[in-house]
Formats: sequence, C-alpha cells, structure tokens
Amino acid sequence: MTEPVHDPFRHLFDLARGLPPITTAVVHPCDPSAVEGAIGAARAGLIVPILVGPLARIRAAAQLAGVSLDGVEMIDAPHSHAAATKAVELVRAGRAEAIMKGSLHTDELMGAVVDHATGLRTARRVSHCFVMDLRGRPEPLIITDAAVNIAPSLDEKADIVRNAIDLATAIGFAEVRIAILSAMETVNSKVPSTIEAAALCKMADRGQITGALIDGPLALDNAIDLEAARVKQIRSKVAGRANVLVVPDLEAGNMLAKSLSFLADADSAGIVLGARVPVVLTSRADSVMARLGSCALALLMVHARRAGRAPLP
Repeated sequence: MTEPVHDPFRHLFDLARGLPPITTAVVHPCDPSAVEGAIGAARAGLIVPILVGPLARIRAAAQLAGVSLDGVEMIDAPHSHAAATKAVELVRAGRAEAIMKGSLHTDELMGAVVDHATGLRTARRVSHCFVMDLRGRPEPLIITDAAVNIAPSLDEKADIVRNAIDLATAIGFAEVRIAILSAMETVNSKVPSTIEAAALCKMADRGQITGALIDGPLALDNAIDLEAARVKQIRSKVAGRANVLVVPDLEAGNMLAKSLSFLADADSAGIVLGARVPVVLTSRADSVMARLGSCALALLMVHARRAGRAPLP
C-alpha cells in the first residue's frame, strides 16, 4: 500500500486560511533565500513585507533568487545593525505587526528587539519555540527554548512555559500538555533541572502558571510514549501525551530539535515570543516550507492577540 503524502504544516495553513496577512518588517534580506522566503510568504497571503536593509543588496539578492520586488515596500538601511533598529522602530510606530529575520546574526536582531531603551520588551522573558511537524503525529510538537535562552533560571523557565502556552493556544491545541524535561523522571538534588521541573509544576498548582497541564520532571521517552510511561508506572495526564516539551537548556533543546529534523525528517518552524510582536527567526538552512510555516505561526499569534486569546504580557 502506498503511504499517504506528507503535507507539512497543513494544520497551521488551514488555521491561517482566510485571515488577513500581517505587515512584517523583514530585516536585512540580503541573500537569495531570505528575500525568496519573504516574497513567498507574501504570495501565500501570510505577510505584507516591508524589506529593510541596503537596497542595492536586496535587489541583487532578489535577482539571484528570480523573484520580483514590484509593489513591495522597501526601506533603505546601510547595514544589518541599522536594519534591525529600523525594523523595531516600525513596530513601535505601529507600522509593523511582526519582525522576520533575514541574513543577519540572531544576536544582532534580538539585541535590537530586547534593548531596554528602544526595544520591544514586555514584562515577560523572550523565548523561542520550535514547532515540529512529525510524520505520524496528529498534531505538531512544540520544543522550547532551543535558540535564545542559554541556561534559563527558574523564573525565566516560567516565562518560557507561559510563552509556549500562548503559542499552543494560538495554533489550536485543544489541550496543552507540557512536559518539563530532564534526564530522569524523579526529583534528584544532584540534577538541578529536576528540582526546577518540580517547582514549575507547583507554580502551576498554585495558579502562577495557567492554561495547561504541566508535569515534570519527565524523561523524553516517558514524556511522549505512553508505553514508556506505563512501564515506569507514571500516573499523569501529561506523561506519554505531551505536546509541548520544555528543555533544561539551549544545548539540549537545540540538539533535540535538530535531531528530529535531520534524523526523523521532521519539518520545523520557529518563532520568538515574549516581545511586543512575534519574531520569525529563520535560518539560512531553512526550507521554503519552514519559512512559510514560521510566518504562519506569526500570523496566528497576532490574530490570537487581537481576539484576546493570547494577551500581550
């Protein structure tokens, strides 16, 4: 029997269908993949791009990519740092509802976003979510944080969890089930991530974190596999059924997400939350589908905020 054709991010695109596109400041799209991703997302009806960067380089990248810039607004900025600053200014002026990374370093873009004086900070810590589309799973799997926070504290992990809940709600999870991951499923004073996992669960019990079922510490196997949870005799509404995985630190998260992408052939989209607007954090290695999926996440997040389902922190 022929296997059904996998249709990446169909769930996201179905939810996004019919929603008006969001104006998005695309920062320094000076290589072919960056400008092609922005124009592709515009053609898909996900964003209305404003391309910010050195105009000659943007036009040259578009020519190499074979895409037309007719009708696309562009704002000149002499270099990547200036482009990041200008994109943030567009948001603060109400001209853009999201930011999309082009061909500049993540640190450079995020530096402008989180600047204390001129950035887009809220009361909440910013964090990154990968949304993984895995063959055979009925819904996406969120992994956080694998790109921004290197070694988050307990308070920062609480915000990472809150951001993930907002995203899971925005992309239509009927029930948000969060596993706080560690190397084991028991609390061990020698493994700090297990203590922090237990504390996060107690914070949820006390109403400091709301909107999800949360359990931890859980090891990866008994977080996502019902049989592994049964063998370990873990009685939990989350164990074996998690749809959000909160990792101990960036290294663990990055390796988990990339192993799923390169060993399990998963498709991944990525977004940064916790700022005043979502930030589409693409990589030069991202496929066109990954870029479209990331833009769909931003679109859904913006419309969830408009509807009051994910209020600004």
